[in-house]
Amino acid sequence: MWTQNILPRFADTDALGHINNTVLPVWFEDARTPIFRFFTPDLNPKDWHLIVAKIEVEYTDELFYGQDVEVRTFIGRIGNTSFVVEHEVWQSKRLCARGNAVMVHYDHAAKVSCALPETIRKALSEHLVTL
Repeated sequence: MWTQNILPRFADTDALGHINNTVLPVWFEDARTPIFRFFTPDLNPKDWHLIVAKIEVEYTDELFYGQDVEVRTFIGRIGNTSFVVEHEVWQSKRLCARGNAVMVHYDHAAKVSCALPETIRKALSEHLVTL
């Protein structure tokens, strides 16, 4: 599992003073950076091998400006060409949101999904957590 601490910006809030619902997918994408490095170590977008097939976000409690947030990221499932990245957002010892992203190993030139290489499958497996 990976963890990332974030201090929400004032710009992340909505008119009600909560963290805006559009912010969490951005936090989740940023939290996937260590996973992106398995596929493209230098994060060069011209050598990218992933696409997002689906994202889900479930809000379970309020999130507020000025209080640290911890994003926990882990692998939930590994398939032949895809895998599921799970995220949890914690603030003040409360689970405030969870979500996931289905990521597909992809050949952009051929426009087809590709089998996950065994080395990457092994690296992903080290972060596999089944709930």
